[in-house]
Amino acid sequence: MSQVARLAVVFFYLGLMYHETNAVFMQKLAKKKLCADDECSFAMSFARAEDDYNAPDCRFVNVKKGELIYVYSKLLKAQIDGGEFWMGSVYSDQYRDQAGLVGYFPSNLVTELSVYQNTTVELPTTAIDFFCD
Repeated sequence: MSQVARLAVVFFYLGLMYHETNAVFMQKLAKKKLCADDECSFAMSFARAEDDYNAPDCRFVNVKKGELIYVYSKLLKAQIDGGEFWMGSVYSDQYRDQAGLVGYFPSNLVTELSVYQNTTVELPTTAIDFFCD
């Protein structure tokens, strides 16, 4: 192997090892959440967006009217006047055959079309629930 090729391989591996990240843990939106299971891995319901929503930061997801959303968790309000947010995976024509974009959105934005799980588990939220990459 030539010296140039060896240097290229070394720089390639160094680039893989040195991966700078700008990820950050954001403020929690709630202390508790409802999920279909202990790991929030199963969809609770299927919903349709009734209006557009522009995400204010990386914890949230942009939604367009008519897009379909699988709901995986529902944050519980900490205060009476606090907003209620759900976490879900948004599907549009762009993401029809792959995983959709995941994030929080206001619960009053959607209409649930199907409820998959009536029995829910109340869990504490963790820092990773509000992690922004």
